[in-house]
Amino acid sequence: MTISTPEPPTGPGGAAGPAADAAVAAESAIVAARSHAPWYLRLPVISHLRRSVGLQRGMLVTGLVLVLGLLLTALLVPIIAPYGFAQTSVDGAAFPTQGAPSAAHPLGTTVTGFDVLSRVLWGTRTAVAVMACAVVASLFLGVALGLVSGYVGGWLDRVLVMLADAIYAFPSLLLAIVMAIVISGGQSNAWGGILAAALSITVVFVPQYFRVIRAEVVRLKAEPFVEAAKVVGTGHGRIMGTHLLRNATRTLPLIFTLNSSEAILTLAALGFLGFGIEPTSAAEWGYDLNRAMSDATSGIWWTGLFPGLAIVLAVLGVTLVGESVNDLNDPRLRTRRARRPRPAAAARKAAS
Repeated sequence: MTISTPEPPTGPGGAAGPAADAAVAAESAIVAARSHAPWYLRLPVISHLRRSVGLQRGMLVTGLVLVLGLLLTALLVPIIAPYGFAQTSVDGAAFPTQGAPSAAHPLGTTVTGFDVLSRVLWGTRTAVAVMACAVVASLFLGVALGLVSGYVGGWLDRVLVMLADAIYAFPSLLLAIVMAIVISGGQSNAWGGILAAALSITVVFVPQYFRVIRAEVVRLKAEPFVEAAKVVGTGHGRIMGTHLLRNATRTLPLIFTLNSSEAILTLAALGFLGFGIEPTSAAEWGYDLNRAMSDATSGIWWTGLFPGLAIVLAVLGVTLVGESVNDLNDPRLRTRRARRPRPAAAARKAAS
């Protein structure tokens, strides 16, 4: 039996698909240009920014501006903050209590005499510290457990999956309150409160990383490239660290950013309920919102508006970055650039 060679696809005019060939050539040129780009242009966020267009670029740029502003404020707060977070006087003169915004206090003062602007600025350092500790710890633990569970399988996999499902039964805020009481007795210094919030977030969100990585590893370990690595005698540690880990972490940026915003919200909730950081140990937005509740009924709006606005902007910036990166990683959600027609093709189209 003779098998005939398939003919190339033809276009409307009988030509061998010039539009399809042009599209493939353009896509190949883009991939080649990306592979030869400098290393700093291939970094995750920068590469996503170069690929984004339209609304996706606007969302990503807005999120990056907010996140960079949060990080720079946390880094430079000793320089840009007019007063300390617990300072109530300067040169022997006490600050006014519940003072309206003025030249000396641009955002006013609280009922205890704290400067609102200084408290908001110093609160960024507390928020960033909790976010970094909680997310990094849950990321490492969840990825490691998911990698081992999905690759080894058996009774270890069943036990870890059962534990992950059991943790989901606990409300995250209730678990955070319990952890805060166990660690610091409900009121703590700066690092005690940060550790309480970070541990609560870690315990709650480790199962998310675990389940995502485990599902990807279970799927990938049956792929031919993993089987080939086993045949040539590659060790299990190298297979998990090189072949599986690199291909199982594509969805982690979105979870990472969502957990970062959840860490900020959990810290604010702990402070609002009175289980957070003492006001003389560190500035915390949730505590300031709690103290501002009684001010709202008296028409004093500045003590609660600006801490709440800081929480909203921080969470919004982190969420926008995560959603934009997730959309750009998914070909089904990615908005592609409109390719400019080639001069020769444009001339032929105009002539016809």
